[in-house]
Amino acid sequence: MIDFSRILTQYSELMLTAIRQHILISLVSVTLGFLSAFPLGIYLSKHKRLAQWVLNISSIVNTIPSLVLLGVAMIFLGLGFWTAVSVLYIYSLLPILRNTTTGLMEVDSQYVKIAKGLGMTSWQILWKVEIPLALPTIVSGVRMSAVYIISWATLAALIGAGGLGDLIWMGLQSYNFDLIFAGSIPATMMALLVSFSLGLIERLVAKHSQGGTS
Repeated sequence: MIDFSRILTQYSELMLTAIRQHILISLVSVTLGFLSAFPLGIYLSKHKRLAQWVLNISSIVNTIPSLVLLGVAMIFLGLGFWTAVSVLYIYSLLPILRNTTTGLMEVDSQYVKIAKGLGMTSWQILWKVEIPLALPTIVSGVRMSAVYIISWATLAALIGAGGLGDLIWMGLQSYNFDLIFAGSIPATMMALLVSFSLGLIERLVAKHSQGGTS
């Protein structure tokens, strides 16, 4: 039986350090992914043929096992924080890119026509009509990306980047199940919390979007 109080008492300092590292790795990776994928998704939504090629290539890259990419990145970049971020950044791109592109493509053309009839420029239509309507889908992509990255960030420990994976691997090497739980439980809770929070934002945005177009 798991004694959570004993785990917290014995490994609290290690857990706090690992949690901070894990949050930083995940946050930087997803933020960089969003800053890249969001504008690219906007561009691809206007170029459908190119979008199909780019999304297909991104999907293929995402099928590469994370350990393989970590190994390749380690050869060229060495060990540490930025090596882990560079790999997780690649994995963070596809959900955001796909949802941004798809969400904008699926905006009902009648809203765009109405906006043009009101004299809006293409830039105004994008930011005042298309993006607000596509926002629930975009937020959904960010949620998927964040949950994936929080889970995969446990592998960052293999290349000396720290995080909750450190506790898990230390526990596996020493057959210390308390250490394994000290790393895996916070990682799981973090992923669930982020998924719930962004899911709530997604529903609120969707409700607002539907209210604004009804």
